[in-house]
Amino acid sequence: MVDKKNRGDAVVVIGLGRFGGALAVELAGRDVEVLGVDSDPKNVQEFSGRLTHVVCADSTDPDALTQLGIAEFGRAVVGIGNDIEASILTTSILADLGVPDIWAKSINLQHSRILERVGAHHVVQPEHDMGERVAHLVTGRMLDYVEVDEDYALVKTKAPQWADGRSLSELGIRKKYEVTVVGIKKPGGRFTYATSGTVVNGGDILLVAGETDRAERFAEET
Repeated sequence: MVDKKNRGDAVVVIGLGRFGGALAVELAGRDVEVLGVDSDPKNVQEFSGRLTHVVCADSTDPDALTQLGIAEFGRAVVGIGNDIEASILTTSILADLGVPDIWAKSINLQHSRILERVGAHHVVQPEHDMGERVAHLVTGRMLDYVEVDEDYALVKTKAPQWADGRSLSELGIRKKYEVTVVGIKKPGGRFTYATSGTVVNGGDILLVAGETDRAERFAEET
């Protein structure tokens, strides 16, 4: 049994498969207190010593989660993917326990909708999201792509040759393309915040924010 105390910044990760396990280890590597929960003793043994706490428990049992003090955790991640029933039941129990920030993994749209209905605050589809991201990279000239909201994205792209030696205010990118250059990286340097006076040169990398289709259109002209 895990000691019960206020763990507002701690995270409980339920389901230590490929997604949940990788997430839990990454969080632990960032000095976040992580409780890993899995019903498979082999998974528990694999992550023992790599996370703050690891326990073998049935997450579909409300009493088991209550005894573990899950209600004291500020954030929870349901990494169960293949067992849809267990995923939904676990998410519902976490919501009943009052966990304020619940993330859940989904395998399809219908699963996502049910998870949201039973209490998940955030639903992720790792395979779908990654496939969509890679598709944007494969079919375009973007160096990286992150959809931060529905139809709104951050795009990393090379500065267009026609922008060489001119400031952002001179280029009028926001007016012409309806996107905003929020960051710029000089060759060999690091990303810095972009202002209207920032001068763009060949070889620079731009971080552009805007509606997805407009951001993509700008990247195509680089």
